[in-house]
Amino acid sequence: MRHGWLALAAAIAACHGDLAGDAKGGAQVFESACARCHGTRGKPAAAMVASIGVKDLTSPELRARITPELVEKQIRDGSPNKLMPSFVDALNDAQIKSVASFVASPQFLELR
Repeated sequence: MRHGWLALAAAIAACHGDLAGDAKGGAQVFESACARCHGTRGKPAAAMVASIGVKDLTSPELRARITPELVEKQIRDGSPNKLMPSFVDALNDAQIKSVASFVASPQFLELR
């Protein structure tokens, strides 16, 4: 159980990295801000799923309902359980829109 709390603390700390600045491409923002928890290909490590419930961004169920607006809302608000923090203080508006569009696009799965 202690390992789970350590993983949670490390993930939350990693999510608050300073990424503000010029807008980057969505893939670059994903790599910098999202991959630590969601995995470089959108599929999180089993430990991340078990310890803090990180979503698999490649799951067919999620892909069926994912839109840029849904992803953008999640990035701006964080998760309802607050295990995924809001990124409004870490990413600028252009970065949020860019990564939301990228994650919701078919290219997200193709390029991974």
